Amino acid sequence: MEKSILHNEDMRKNILITGAAKRIGATCARLLHEQGCNILVHFNTSRVEAESLCAELNQKRPDSAALFQCDLLNMQALETLAETAAEHWGGVDTLINNASAFYPTPFADVTEQHWEDLLGSNLKTPFFLSKALADKLKLRQGCIINIVDIHAERGLPGHSVYSIAKAGLVAMTKILAKELGPEIRVNAVAPGAMLWPEKGLSDHEKTEILQRVPLGRCGSPDDIAKAVLYLIKDADYVTGQVITVDGGRTLFY
Repeated sequence: MEKSILHNEDMRKNILITGAAKRIGATCARLLHEQGCNILVHFNTSRVEAESLCAELNQKRPDSAALFQCDLLNMQALETLAETAAEHWGGVDTLINNASAFYPTPFADVTEQHWEDLLGSNLKTPFFLSKALADKLKLRQGCIINIVDIHAERGLPGHSVYSIAKAGLVAMTKILAKELGPEIRVNAVAPGAMLWPEKGLSDHEKTEILQRVPLGRCGSPDDIAKAVLYLIKDADYVTGQVITVDGGRTLFY
């Protein structure tokens, strides 16, 4: 990971990352922390990983990371998270809506619970957390970054509900950029093949996916973290946009 992207003194920001305990969320937390940011580490069930990450960051710079447990599908708990996070270091500069549920939902087998879970974690939660923090973000000319998905555009077969939810998050990115500007910028990052799902893909399926990637390889969570860093630090005139980080996969979808 490159450590010379910018000088640390340029990035004295308080950043709330949902689902920050592992994978892309944890990678974003580490890179932004290296750049001088304070990190509000949200988790739901991944306590061990979240505590380890928080301890790691605080060892490098005392009182630079704080831990927040919350089931974001609980609206009362979500409101409490927003209030607590905003008070911790006197305000929030950036909200990164990263927490996400992902699993297959064959159309014939979709239940209302699948719908509530996947739309809840991927769309409802980012919307209402953005709403809860909007006034605080406006005070600091802050920004919101949504982690979406390349499948928001064309859909992933067998994952209809997830694809619908991420498409909604893209739409949310664009409308909130209109409604919250000029004080708050709202953008999104759409990963392609980065980290394989923890369950569900065979080696053959992985090979087929990579054959449709012009760069011929998987990306890295670092690639997403660097795009997030750009949107926070160097994109003062960018809002309502989706940065696709997919090695060119969507060129041959």
